[in-house]
Amino acid sequence: MFRVGPYSIDSQVILAPMAGITDRPFRQLCRRMGAGLAVSEMVISDTRFWKTAKSAYRLDHQGETSPRSVQIAGSDPLMMAEAARMNAERGAQIIDINIGCPAKKVCNRAAGSALMREPALVGQILDAVVNAVDIPVTLKMRTGWSPDMRNGIEIARMAQAAGIQALAVHGRTRADAYRGQAEYDTLARIREVIEIPLFANGDINTPEKAQQVLRHTGADAVMIGRGAQGRPWIFREIDHFLRHGKHLAAPSLREKRQIIFAHLQELHEFYGDQGVRIARKHLGWYLQQIPQGTDFKQHFHQLETAEQQVDALTVFFDTQRSAAA
Repeated sequence: MFRVGPYSIDSQVILAPMAGITDRPFRQLCRRMGAGLAVSEMVISDTRFWKTAKSAYRLDHQGETSPRSVQIAGSDPLMMAEAARMNAERGAQIIDINIGCPAKKVCNRAAGSALMREPALVGQILDAVVNAVDIPVTLKMRTGWSPDMRNGIEIARMAQAAGIQALAVHGRTRADAYRGQAEYDTLARIREVIEIPLFANGDINTPEKAQQVLRHTGADAVMIGRGAQGRPWIFREIDHFLRHGKHLAAPSLREKRQIIFAHLQELHEFYGDQGVRIARKHLGWYLQQIPQGTDFKQHFHQLETAEQQVDALTVFFDTQRSAAA
């Protein structure tokens, strides 16, 4: 479909990086479900903090499907360059730079989308990271800092000139956060000024919306974030629709059960004791898609061991199967 450096991506659907969500188990699941690329959750560029348990999980890419894309965030060009080098040594095959995160705790450190107010600094970061590694570097950004400072086109040109090999753009400004509707006109104008692959991001949660956004923007792929929470099969649904123009059958309750149990097991194995807490978040999203799931979610969130979670989920699905019989 398109290439990022030496890597051929055979799907127009990509998993967006989401802090606290796109960990290794979720990335691997989404790749199995049809995502052509899955970008890691954001890793802080200050390597002094990499010894924490949270960073250890975020830096773990063992057994992950190629190409492995790792997102880094920060505002110091030298730190960003060093973070890129160290991630490449740890097995990253693509480095993704974050200047799109709207979270206050990130922007307050002059990182994430706060950088869109400082294009000169963005240029320094891009040059430093691209020159630091011999693997592809990509960029994730928003359309601008605010509606009256929508400088995404300027930064897109800068990114291509610096050697960035793919660009993902969320169709909102930093000031918009996640409010209102994403707009794609800016993405269409960005497409006109760059030749590198462009990924359209924001409010894409159905196959029809994906097709509409691709046609409107001329982007090479869509990037799915919140739309994949509790619904990782969205990747194969969109991919099938884009290839064949027809809807793929929705997963049966039996298949959903298989997917959810496999994900739960991987979370428990990956995080150990912390997996119980992490699982509550993901299972909460899954259960929104299943009848009586909302009521069961309240019970599930009170469970304190992996065994209790597995046993309760088994009973829940057995009850669902009996009710459908």
